[in-house]
Amino acid sequence: MIGKIMSETVHHSSPLRVSFEFFPPKTPAMEETLWSSIQRLAPLRPDFVSVTYGAGGSTRERTHHTVRRILTETALAPAAHLTCVDASREDVDAVIRQYRQTGVRHFVALRGDSQGGVGDKFVAREDGYRNGAELTAGLKAIDPDVEVSVSAYPEKHPESPDFATDIDMLKRKVDNGATRAITQFFFDNDIYERYVERVRRAGIYIPVVPGIVPIHDFTKIQRFCSAVGASIPAWLAERFDGLENDPQTRSHVAAAVCAEQVLDLTRRGLSDFHFYTMNRADLCYSICHILGMRPARGDAAAEKAA
Repeated sequence: MIGKIMSETVHHSSPLRVSFEFFPPKTPAMEETLWSSIQRLAPLRPDFVSVTYGAGGSTRERTHHTVRRILTETALAPAAHLTCVDASREDVDAVIRQYRQTGVRHFVALRGDSQGGVGDKFVAREDGYRNGAELTAGLKAIDPDVEVSVSAYPEKHPESPDFATDIDMLKRKVDNGATRAITQFFFDNDIYERYVERVRRAGIYIPVVPGIVPIHDFTKIQRFCSAVGASIPAWLAERFDGLENDPQTRSHVAAAVCAEQVLDLTRRGLSDFHFYTMNRADLCYSICHILGMRPARGDAAAEKAA
């Protein structure tokens, strides 16, 4: 069955489109790992690559440096993350203008986590943007032509009291100019599908791109899921049971599980996917290969990466 799905995917009239998310490095060694990952994945010709902010905007300067380096040293299209955390509107607007002067045309507008990290209550500054909807409006006020991606939550944001409130926030982002939603990661495709149905019923018609996370470390993913309110199906936990000290087998299982998830989503009509890489390229590259993606023939970088 998997072989049949793979064949259908490879020859689909609308090929898969992927984007990759990276986080800015904290040390020279991490920067080396990041650039190795970017070089490894670049031959797959992603639609764009995004670079995150840390909790509380703690990696702001490193994010700027990474985005500038992508612009000057690669042919990739970077999307710069922006948050509302611990910054005035004036400060955020200055960052936006700086990015535009550098050549950035795509932003990921997020409220962001508080300085205390995921799970800690967010408190907006009186002189700052309060949420992703206001930040999106600020971006469009500075340049109506920029592309703005925003977040979406198939299992609702952990701070939202209900789905109606959560989807109303997404609608406000769209009304203010958002052109794409990228979801929090999920592992149950039925949950994603039900969420998109809710979104469409609310009159929201922008693409809702699935956020996909390859599982490098199941224990860490479990902890993060608990913090952000994402669920882990029992069958998924069973796949990784007993592999805590077997990284090689764990990697094989992770690639298979992630590829199965994306292949199932392609059968449901999806063609765009956003991968949370964790700055580690090999697993993402393996998954994309299973999905039928190949570097262009004769591409020197691709041949080096392969």
